[in-house]
Amino acid sequence: MHGTGHLQRRAILTGGLVGTAALITGCSSKTESAKRASTETTAAAAKASSAAASGQPDSPWAAFARLMDGNKRWVDGTLQHPDRDPGRREFVAEEQDPFGVILSCIDSRVPPELLFDTGLGDVFVMRTGGQVVDSVVTGSVEYGPMTSGTPLIVVLGHQRCGAIKAAYKALKEGKELPGNLQAIAEALKPAYDETAKGKHSDPVDAMIRIHTKQTSAALRSNADLAPMVKKGALAVVSAYYSLDTGRVEVLTGAPSA
Repeated sequence: MHGTGHLQRRAILTGGLVGTAALITGCSSKTESAKRASTETTAAAAKASSAAASGQPDSPWAAFARLMDGNKRWVDGTLQHPDRDPGRREFVAEEQDPFGVILSCIDSRVPPELLFDTGLGDVFVMRTGGQVVDSVVTGSVEYGPMTSGTPLIVVLGHQRCGAIKAAYKALKEGKELPGNLQAIAEALKPAYDETAKGKHSDPVDAMIRIHTKQTSAALRSNADLAPMVKKGALAVVSAYYSLDTGRVEVLTGAPSA
């Protein structure tokens, strides 16, 4: 009897342990499944949210307003950091549809994506010293408007531009800059000549603004872009960025609503 009772108690204990283990395993499995489901749901929601928010502006005014709203957030310190999540990365992986083209300087303090608070797939960006252009840069600027109807181009000059300051000094003194920096100075000569015609309290700053306006005017009258500008499908804006305040000031070409 004693042996039989011992076996029975052992069987009950073993069965209980097995059942408990199964219960724990089942709970663990359910917990892991729930975690995976939650993760998948979150990722799907992020992707759906990104896709829903990705309706890019399709007119010059709407694109311009989007950029200026972003710059206001940059100035105010209320950044949204839009379109910068994995869902957005997946959404634009196959194709892109930027709403703007920005031609700016290489200056490390003037990153267009930050000062306009934009994200992945929102803008085409070209950056050269003093935002000077040649045929390759012009072709790069034309790419968005001519291939996918991007409705806005912004030529962005900025306060205390080192490239333009160096070019101004070299051109005024009749000296050449070293290496290929001289090519930048030569590209800036029309702006220098225009600046030299007037009297300015800060001639370098005046040259920055003049060059930015000249560049946007040249793009606006470009043989390939001008027809789009004429029918209102494209705006070419010149603007000036203040390093002190973070604010973008529009110089010429702002589209109307």
